[in-house]
Amino acid sequence: MNRLCIRIMSTMLLAAAPLAWADPKLATAKNCMTCHMVDKKVLGPSFKDIASKYKGDKSAVDRLAIKIMKGGSGVWGTAYMPANAQVNEAEAKKLATWVLSLNQ
Repeated sequence: MNRLCIRIMSTMLLAAAPLAWADPKLATAKNCMTCHMVDKKVLGPSFKDIASKYKGDKSAVDRLAIKIMKGGSGVWGTAYMPANAQVNEAEAKKLATWVLSLNQ
């Protein structure tokens, strides 16, 4: 690779990094961490368990975003996830994308 390509790639990675770092903060701000942790089950499954369950599912971001906003039950046993009216669609997709990235 030439130096120009390396510079461009480095700049792109640095520009995208704050977005990736913001997702745990968004999860905290939207009260996701009340019931979930990154690597431990609390009331709901860990985010890493969710990422593992949906690994390879190309529709997972959209499906999880809907669950984040509208709630759901039955996927992880009898636990019920309430609707999160304070989370809009863009935030839900950002959260879902971050959760799924934990499987990489």
